Amino acid sequence: MSETPEGPTPGFLVWRLSTKWRVAVDRTVAPLGLTHAQYSLLSSLYGMERSGERPSQRRLADHTGLEPLYVSKLARALEPSGLIERAADPDDSRAVRLSLTGPGREAAARAITEVHRLLDRLLAPLGGRDSARTAALVGELTTLLDAPLDAPPDTPPDTPIEE
Repeated sequence: MSETPEGPTPGFLVWRLSTKWRVAVDRTVAPLGLTHAQYSLLSSLYGMERSGERPSQRRLADHTGLEPLYVSKLARALEPSGLIERAADPDDSRAVRLSLTGPGREAAARAITEVHRLLDRLLAPLGGRDSARTAALVGELTTLLDAPLDAPPDTPPDTPIEE
């Protein structure tokens, strides 16, 4: 008997969903002059600033899941457009701190509003953004995202990996 599962694998479905999501966000923020990656950077920075944080590029990379080099490249591209400011960290000469400008906050707020409308449409089959099914999905996705990539398959998620 074959070990091949019937139907799509979870990995295939996650990949398809992430691709669908990325395309949908790109289409949603394009009229605002943004790409999905730029939106991710601006909206994350917006949320972090509202929490009182002025993150370094490294911290923002960790938060978004983007590579630090890519965050640096995005920040350099957004700076001339007047949406963000980059400044040397006074406590760490290697670090660069990021902050939104006034126009950057406005652009981020507009983009977040549009992406929330998109979320409402995409999550309608689960009962909407505030439904129990959506909360369960968020919990499951968070569990998958929190699992280390290099853990042996039979290692519980919170078990330290010995080297």
